[in-house]
Amino acid sequence: MTLIEVVLGDITDEIVDAVVTAANESLLGGGGVDWAVHQAAGPRLAQAGAAIAPCLPGDAMATPAFDLTPPVKYVIHTVGPVWDGGAYGEADTLASCYRRCLQVADELQVRSIAFPAVATGVYGFPPASAARIAVATIRSTRTSVSLIHLVAFDQATHDLLVEATRTEDLSR
Repeated sequence: MTLIEVVLGDITDEIVDAVVTAANESLLGGGGVDWAVHQAAGPRLAQAGAAIAPCLPGDAMATPAFDLTPPVKYVIHTVGPVWDGGAYGEADTLASCYRRCLQVADELQVRSIAFPAVATGVYGFPPASAARIAVATIRSTRTSVSLIHLVAFDQATHDLLVEATRTEDLSR
């Protein structure tokens, strides 16, 4: 069984096997959570990302975690959809991000993982919808990961993730 916990804080402080970053296709580093992860992991993260790029929206790829605090071993890079009103498959692409991250985590034999709120920053995905998609997708995806942290950088995102977990619990 997989335990899902909602956490308020900095994803780079998480004590997990893998940290997910909301990347751009180049995997060279960007803004928001990706900037924070790249800063914490050091310059080798961008070099490793460049070596495996591009990563298309909805996909995920892993690199070593480099200078992130142990026990973090991997950074899983995923590229979310840019919100364009919702009529262009954005919800499916976002769900694919979470599924693919868990598939990559299983391939790496990761037992614990921390996710940010993928695509809700500069990519503009509505945070409430993103929270519901994240929780529903994680719960419906078969995985060997035993602990999942959904990490919110701010209180508003935290509250949306908590509500999504409660709503999903009631619908089960």
